[in-house]
Amino acid sequence: MYTQDAELARRLKAFLRVLAQVRHVTDLDRLDAVLQQAGPCVLLLDLRAKDARDLIGQLQHEWPEVLIVALGTLRSEPLREAEQSGIYAAEELQIDRRRFQALVSRAFDHLRILQENRDLRDQSTFAPPPEPPRRADTAPERYSPQMPLLRFPRVFRRFDNVEALLASVVEGVADAASVTRVGIFSRIRQSDRYRLRAGLRCLPETYDVEYGERDPLVRWFELHAHLICRANLPQAEDQAQRLLMRRALDAFGAEVIVPLHARGRVLGWLFFGHRVTGQRFDYSDLENLTILAEHVSTVLENALLNEEITLQKTLAETLLKSIPPGIVATDEEAIIRWFNPTAEQILGIAAADVLNRPIETAGGRLAGLLRDTLEAKENLPPQQWVDANTRRSLAVESRRLLDQKTPLGAVAVIQDLTAEENLRQKQDLVDRAAFWTDLAASMSHEVRNPLVAIKTFAQLLPERFDDADFRKDFNQIVVQEVDRLDRIITQINNFAHPAELVMKPVDLRSSVSKAIELARSRFGMNGTPIETSLPNDLPPVIGDEAALTEAFAHLVANATEATSGQPKAKISLAAKPIREGSSTSGVVVTIQDNGKGIDP
Repeated sequence: MYTQDAELARRLKAFLRVLAQVRHVTDLDRLDAVLQQAGPCVLLLDLRAKDARDLIGQLQHEWPEVLIVALGTLRSEPLREAEQSGIYAAEELQIDRRRFQALVSRAFDHLRILQENRDLRDQSTFAPPPEPPRRADTAPERYSPQMPLLRFPRVFRRFDNVEALLASVVEGVADAASVTRVGIFSRIRQSDRYRLRAGLRCLPETYDVEYGERDPLVRWFELHAHLICRANLPQAEDQAQRLLMRRALDAFGAEVIVPLHARGRVLGWLFFGHRVTGQRFDYSDLENLTILAEHVSTVLENALLNEEITLQKTLAETLLKSIPPGIVATDEEAIIRWFNPTAEQILGIAAADVLNRPIETAGGRLAGLLRDTLEAKENLPPQQWVDANTRRSLAVESRRLLDQKTPLGAVAVIQDLTAEENLRQKQDLVDRAAFWTDLAASMSHEVRNPLVAIKTFAQLLPERFDDADFRKDFNQIVVQEVDRLDRIITQINNFAHPAELVMKPVDLRSSVSKAIELARSRFGMNGTPIETSLPNDLPPVIGDEAALTEAFAHLVANATEATSGQPKAKISLAAKPIREGSSTSGVVVTIQDNGKGIDP
């Protein structure tokens, strides 16, 4: 169907969905290629399309086997001219569905009758002549099907370029088969269409022909899996199949078409023109061509597998180069095999300086992590550090590379946390400023309370100086409030300028005991019992005894506050050494209570 009207094409396709396979063409150059591929067919010609009126005469001259059904505006000049030109039919654009279907059915019947007449003529024309009598003592002529294959190269090494490989295959096949024309149809990827990939002296129209996966010719090769030979067409009993095979041979200008199969699917097909001697292909020749096709199938399958592997490798390399984290991969000998651009940027090292070299060239910290990963049987936890070279804050996660439990190496995924760390520091500054603002407000409130009391008594002093009780209260309250002010100022000073810690070996049993007494005297324990578990073999720890005692006292006070109101309040304090093998690396102190806990 040739039209530029998409709505008309949609309507006519719906009319013919059951009757025929419709190919919609909008370009004149494409129309010629489709007719070459289709052979005898029905052409629905929209007279409103570009150059449609001039096209009728050209089609009748070049494609006499094509039945033209012209579609035009009722009573228009183009439609009247088409009716008088001798085409099969001319109808208006708004043709009724049933009338249109009946018209196309009659056209198919007409094509079928024409094809039967051609077949009868072919059978009478190409009937094999009787064989001359053979002398009894004359040995039958033998033909060695293997001889031409000696000139066909068994191995092709251009797997890196499929198009160049197929061009070499075509040249080798043409030389081995001694034919005037050779072409190979295939598809490189599963989603591609079958088209001419390489050819020798092929028709120009053949380069425009394409076949989809569900095309009748492809389905025929899948079903029958044998070659098509023009000389054998009269022997085909099914007329539709005979027509399909003839169309394919005509479209390629071929005498023989041999399918290429591999892994249970059609890779493509080879087609061959006339023999250079002008003789027909006999049975031995067809056997030779089949063997050639088997070799070509093997070569093509290997090429496609190589193409697929190359594509997967390219995709993997592109992915590794494009992903945001840095990727550093080593083999099992800790030799760097992959160093992506992000890793170059993060670590400040060029890939050319570290590839195929020991991992130590990328930095000692990273080298240690990857070597530990290679030696470990389980995945190591992520690590963070500041790179000594770039001063970037890094988070690094490593994994072993295994192929079905066979170690291949290790990989490190590097995240640059510098921006996040800078943002966190800025947020800390904001939080710190807010904290100091809240602290100043709280301190001003705490300072104002004793000052108000002192001011009040100072204002009343001239009037009530002679009152002994007033002087007594004045002395007691003013001194108390001044002491309160002094404590507030001391706390602020200690917070702003904490005392220097005196680090020395500390017996934690003594610090814990002092902390419990300090908590009882300072905060009041309300009689809450405290259970302690302090082994005698606790090793001394390096620390400031006063600071540790203060910290433990606050923790005990917090536990007391949490258990306030509990009918059976319980606080336990335990300490135990941290052992690594036969040595002790520290002490862990645990304070537990059965209180209500702290709200999140």
